[in-house]
Amino acid sequence: MKILVIEDDKKIAKFIARGLEQEKYEVDVVHDSEAGYQRILDGTYGLVILDVMLPKKDGVTLVRDLRERMILIPVIMLSAKNTEEDLVAGLNAGSDDYLKKPFAFAELLARVKALQRRSEQERGAKIHFADLCIDPVLHKAWRGEVLLNLAAKEYELLEFFVRHPNQVLTRNMIADEVWQGAFDKFTNIIDVYINYLRKKIDWGKDKKLIHTVRGIGYILKEEG
Repeated sequence: MKILVIEDDKKIAKFIARGLEQEKYEVDVVHDSEAGYQRILDGTYGLVILDVMLPKKDGVTLVRDLRERMILIPVIMLSAKNTEEDLVAGLNAGSDDYLKKPFAFAELLARVKALQRRSEQERGAKIHFADLCIDPVLHKAWRGEVLLNLAAKEYELLEFFVRHPNQVLTRNMIADEVWQGAFDKFTNIIDVYINYLRKKIDWGKDKKLIHTVRGIGYILKEEG
């Protein structure tokens, strides 16, 4: 897999590139967002590793621009910012993972391999549950005839539910599958995203689909 690293700190960029090349990945490095954006448009990368604080345009804006153009290349966002709000902002913009600085290379490598496995999986045809429909290729979802306006992580969370209907999903299961353990599981990030999904899927509907299993997690089911 060919990887693009967009990092303005040349020491960190070199550290990442050297480690990935030792793992037999092909790596290109640029140091600002505009150069990175053009490389993504011109190249055939399988993954982008992107710093949040970049010259010319920040990483969150860059990811948002890519997603608006339906460029779905996997993105790992790097940041010295470590608040819950920063994590949510990065994931809502469309990044697939979020790694706080400083980090060990082994942790970054594990995230890279997890996203590589996911991107290599055959996603198949549309999947239905009740009046929900998801398209794993386009990363779109509908309830009835209404297209749902979902952020990238909201879609991934919904897909995990739809692929495991009528099954109680614990917070640990959700964290490991959707976020690859990218945050402290004792934070309320998962609950925040469940609330986002409920507002978009169940709001105003007589039949609620996402239910809380107190003290355990959540379940997607038709009955109340």
